[in-house]
Amino acid sequence: MRNIRLKIAYNGANYCGWQVQKGRQSNTIQEIIEKTLRKILKEKISLIGSGRTDSGVHALGQVANFKTNSKLNPVNILRALNSRLPADIKILESFETGLKFNAQHSAKSKVYSYLILNSRISDPFLSDFVWQISFPLDIKLMSKEARNLAGKHDFKSFCASGSNVKDTVRTIKKIEVRTKAKSSLLGLPTSGRLVIITIEADGFLYNMVRNIAGTLIDIARGYLNKGDMKRILKAKDRRLAGVNAPAKGLYLREVKYAK
Repeated sequence: MRNIRLKIAYNGANYCGWQVQKGRQSNTIQEIIEKTLRKILKEKISLIGSGRTDSGVHALGQVANFKTNSKLNPVNILRALNSRLPADIKILESFETGLKFNAQHSAKSKVYSYLILNSRISDPFLSDFVWQISFPLDIKLMSKEARNLAGKHDFKSFCASGSNVKDTVRTIKKIEVRTKAKSSLLGLPTSGRLVIITIEADGFLYNMVRNIAGTLIDIARGYLNKGDMKRILKAKDRRLAGVNAPAKGLYLREVKYAK
């Protein structure tokens, strides 16, 4: 028995998230890769992902593993997968790892980024990958408010209503808000700037990043008041937080493991 670890990138726009939906067929990333692996390896494969991403969410570095009796070289597994998978799902790395490795339970932290296009004019090449905000945004205020979330806290205020998770305490190891000039494509004229919210934590609640992004945006454009992030965090009440930012701007950037 061997344990193969994969690093995966995907455009989530056309999929119902990462995780297979039990009891029914669904168009998920996990399901598509599992079916492709079964055809390649001629055996039943169960793919374990580092965590779920929702419908429309993208990944630059999703990690998954599976057990197999096949002797096929991991590099050849990568090549076989990429030749059969859709163009919007690609395997970036494939290698053999220890049998105890579990992509979900072995993870130490995850890094998510949320992308905002701050521009009055939409970009046809980025429309599926960013949240466009036409209002001017106070980036310095966003950065200051975001720093209130660093450390170990109860993030119940940023957990989607209806979630059945009991423990809502998580530790944000790093959070930053930065801007980047929007690069042009093929020399076309550009408008606006990209605002990138990046969060590394030991775990995330359902819609936590999207709710944090939405709250920061609502503060930055004056819908919520300066200092409200700290108040909302302490209140442990989702109703006080900002809007749930659209899924299309969210990226699973990296999953970190012990070296």
